[in-house]
Amino acid sequence: MKILITGGSGLIGSELIKQLITHEHEIVVLTRSEKRTREKLNHLNHYPLELISSLDNLHDLNHFDAVINLAGEPIADRRWTDTQKQVISQSRWQITEKLVELIHASSSPPSVFISGSAVGFYGDQQDHPIDESLQVQSNEFSHLVCVTWENIARKAESESTRVCLLRTGVVLSADGGALPKMLLPYRFGCGGPIGSGNQYLPWIHIQDMVQGILFLLVTDYAHGPFNLCAPHPVPNKIFSKTLAKTLHRPHVMFVPEWAIRLIMGESAALLLDSTRAKPKKLTELGFKFKYSHLEPALKQILQTLP
Repeated sequence: MKILITGGSGLIGSELIKQLITHEHEIVVLTRSEKRTREKLNHLNHYPLELISSLDNLHDLNHFDAVINLAGEPIADRRWTDTQKQVISQSRWQITEKLVELIHASSSPPSVFISGSAVGFYGDQQDHPIDESLQVQSNEFSHLVCVTWENIARKAESESTRVCLLRTGVVLSADGGALPKMLLPYRFGCGGPIGSGNQYLPWIHIQDMVQGILFLLVTDYAHGPFNLCAPHPVPNKIFSKTLAKTLHRPHVMFVPEWAIRLIMGESAALLLDSTRAKPKKLTELGFKFKYSHLEPALKQILQTLP
């Protein structure tokens, strides 16, 4: 396959590219910084990756078999000011709109368009188990970002192109994302639950995240939204207790909800909302998770850390 990837230097994208080249796919990566992307993917220098800095020179996507759209400003790096909300939103919506336009302009379009989203689509659902069939009406920022992003991507769907939407949970990896940030207080012996600790955390191991995307890439009848999260989400207090146990560190401190809201503002929803999402559609299609339970996932990741 010839595959166009956006967000190829990110946590998921870089690991995905590493797996794709083992299957000898031809990869074209859209990147804002060719230098930074080459540095991130320097272990692949022997492989002829093509990097492009803009979609403006493309008139269609006739020569691509698939498009995987993972681009977007990190959602948790800064407080959600009005300006930052615009950056987060437009970084997702604009590139997706451009890809959809190019797919529509193609006489022989890609057979599959896999586009990012997040479990933030669901907002706070307390302890109710949820799957992809849940209809959500919400004014929460995370939902509005995701629902608009998904609606733009869906416009690419046709008899020639199927669309898969990745409602991604918290991706656990030693190479970045949320987990390294979580580890710091535990290393100093002051880790513990956040808020009530009852809020469910939909997590996924990076290996299952990538394998899930590869599964959707080649499963011709897969389309629509998919929860990319492990089958067994856990409450925050169980997650933190398991992390402490795996690290052999105390689990004694807790951060009150008011403190999180004071520090993070509106973006505190990322830590305090409860999303007990299940990957129903993926498992019904026959996808097998390598890491279904949290403790083995954490042990595998943490043993790779120095």
